Amino acid sequence: MIDPASTPAAGSSATPAAGSSATPAGGSAATPAGGHRRAFTIALLLCVAGAGLAIYAVTRVWLVEVTERAAPLSPLRVERTGGDLLSWLQPLAVVSLAGAGAVLATRGLTRRLIGGLLAVLGVAMVAGAAFELAEGLWPVLTGIGGLAVFAAGGWTAVRGAHWPSMGARYERSPHTAEKEPLPALNAPRGTRQAWDALDRGEDPTGD
Repeated sequence: MIDPASTPAAGSSATPAAGSSATPAGGSAATPAGGHRRAFTIALLLCVAGAGLAIYAVTRVWLVEVTERAAPLSPLRVERTGGDLLSWLQPLAVVSLAGAGAVLATRGLTRRLIGGLLAVLGVAMVAGAAFELAEGLWPVLTGIGGLAVFAAGGWTAVRGAHWPSMGARYERSPHTAEKEPLPALNAPRGTRQAWDALDRGEDPTGD
């Protein structure tokens, strides 16, 4: 005999157990790929902005030397840029700018090594600017640019191996290639399928 009390009433719904949670059908869990891509973009922009600022600041006039001469000659005025005072500073900034492109084009251990090199270049630019801080605003801006390059390089050296590479979106994993079915020979072919058939040595017009 069936106990009516043990039979659920019509229209009643089961209550989920304590601690359980339902996942919406259309929801998707957040993946770290978006965070890696965002960090990659920020590091690149930081490196480009820092190197560009340093290049601009180094090419400005940092020092004006005025030499008095006997009358009736006017004083001799000589303007010196940061590159004139520290000849190695501008090449470091240019290499740092090129390093941003190298970070974009590489992956894995190579990218991390480039990040370490950028960090060293950033420290060198900061040190060079510190020797000329008394000359005004431009050495300060050069140091800020060097700090930005150092931050981008250090970030790349630590986390760069996890960031996406330039050609990653165009690569297919072997598992994807194995699971992708080949179109039947007698199936109607589109333009792309016809070219794929030619690549495989098949006749795309065959019935």
